[in-house]
Amino acid sequence: MPSVEELLRTPLSELTDRFLERAQPVPRGLLEALEADSRQGARSLARRIRARQEQNRSEGQRLRHLLRYEQELWVQGLERVAGVDEAGMAPLAGPVVAAAAILPKNYRLKGLDDSKKILDEEHREELAAVLKKDVVAWAVGVAEVEEIDRINIYHAGLLAMRRAVEGLGMVPDYALVDARKIPECPCPQKGIIHGDALSMSIAAASILAKTTRDRMMKELDAKYPGYGLASHKGYPTPQHFQAMKEKGVLPIHRRSFGPVREALGLVPVQEEMFPPPPPVPPRP
Repeated sequence: MPSVEELLRTPLSELTDRFLERAQPVPRGLLEALEADSRQGARSLARRIRARQEQNRSEGQRLRHLLRYEQELWVQGLERVAGVDEAGMAPLAGPVVAAAAILPKNYRLKGLDDSKKILDEEHREELAAVLKKDVVAWAVGVAEVEEIDRINIYHAGLLAMRRAVEGLGMVPDYALVDARKIPECPCPQKGIIHGDALSMSIAAASILAKTTRDRMMKELDAKYPGYGLASHKGYPTPQHFQAMKEKGVLPIHRRSFGPVREALGLVPVQEEMFPPPPPVPPRP
């Protein structure tokens, strides 16, 4: 590594590339030397490097905080901790998809968070690709539209979650589940309110569930063009309402949902007498 004196003679563009773009370790004394430099660009670079360091420290603290539930289980010897979450409860069309993910012990992935907080679809896909390479095991579970309409969306979400856990290829020592508890779960579990923002394992599952379902909706968009499924992913947007009104209801629309029933000219669900939903079907 060049000395601080040699680095100060290096073009600032090269220092920017080295210590900001490529995030190489900053030699001791360089920041202080840049801050004392007469060049405005050098002092600006020092401020940017310090801001990046503070950002990295904050991100490290956030990731450590996200592992607190997992850490409690790891110290008890429960190493295979599965995070479980779902995507697609609110849309009017398409399946509900759940994912389960078992992270390596003390795993950290910069930028990993609740999928709802990551608005950039490309960033979600990048995180999902890294997770699929790094995790101990992962799987998705799907509940189709027919199941949603038969047992209701709440129970269908639980069914998808159970299928995701069962698809891992191993029985977890413990499962951390976003907000709920899974009927007939093959392992002990804990439901955590807002778990996708509080547990790294659940956050990982939320990313995998969301990206999987988004890809499914893009495939359905190719099958049913003109409804905008690739853009709104089946959610109740004005574009979606207009497409249902003009083009009609598709087989993938959830007929137990009020706006779909309205488009079909049916009485809203709350005005009909329905028996209680059946329990989640048992494992075969």
